[in-house]
Amino acid sequence: MPHIALATYRRGPEDPEDRDLPLLLSALGAAGARAEAVHWDDPGVDWASFDLVLIRSTWDYTLRVAEFTAWAERCARLTRLANPAPVVRWNTDKRYLGELAAAGVPTVPTRYLAPGDPVELPEDREYVIKPTSGAGSRYAARYTPEARERAVGHLERMHAEGLTAMVQPYLKAIDVTGERPLLFLDGEFVHASRKGAVLTPGTPYDARKVAHPGLEGWEPTEAELAVARAALAAVPGDPALLYARVDLVDGDEGEPRVMELELVEPNLFLWLHPDSMPVVTERILRAAAGA
Repeated sequence: MPHIALATYRRGPEDPEDRDLPLLLSALGAAGARAEAVHWDDPGVDWASFDLVLIRSTWDYTLRVAEFTAWAERCARLTRLANPAPVVRWNTDKRYLGELAAAGVPTVPTRYLAPGDPVELPEDREYVIKPTSGAGSRYAARYTPEARERAVGHLERMHAEGLTAMVQPYLKAIDVTGERPLLFLDGEFVHASRKGAVLTPGTPYDARKVAHPGLEGWEPTEAELAVARAALAAVPGDPALLYARVDLVDGDEGEPRVMELELVEPNLFLWLHPDSMPVVTERILRAAAGA
């Protein structure tokens, strides 16, 4: 009987719920595994007692990146960790978008402003500012050129906390065609979803936001699948990825572009795609067995 940990976080009263977690625990148990949800930062956990530690909803890691990546590396020395620790470290910093772009993957154009860098912001179109390590649109906001003063204040707050900012054009197509997360297991496409735009005009960067507005099932195009596969192929080291979620949006010409490549703790939206549960369960059990 494989022993599997589903790594999660200590959820506060206003924190998002992992709707997939009870579904995974039930499915793995029904398949003969001993699965349990475990807080990743619990010092009393014997990680070596598990055949597999599956990172799921560790959704507070962006506030403690160094601690989290150190935990992943320590855990990987004791047992199997999915995804692998080097992937976790690489993917916790969204400067990976620059590496994907350099590899020829269509991505949302991105500039990075570290503390101390000159502040240069677009003057001819709407844009987005967000941190290189973030989740749930934390510290993300959308600005017009006329809102430069507010945008600079946003940057100053981030830089004061030691955060590097990303500046991206706001791609208007997202208001119409939305954002499409595509899920892959062991490199094979499983299912896709679509959600509406998260950042609405005038919403402050420190306001709580709805992370997945209007979420629904989606049938990806061949062009979307091709871009997603190109992003996965560009991950350094050709690692074995148990799971991967590629979030796509449309560029100004309607072409799919990578907004994010989620390899650490992506929501899998299994509650929306129950037909995917058997293959997800089977792949997790295979990983626990070292297959």
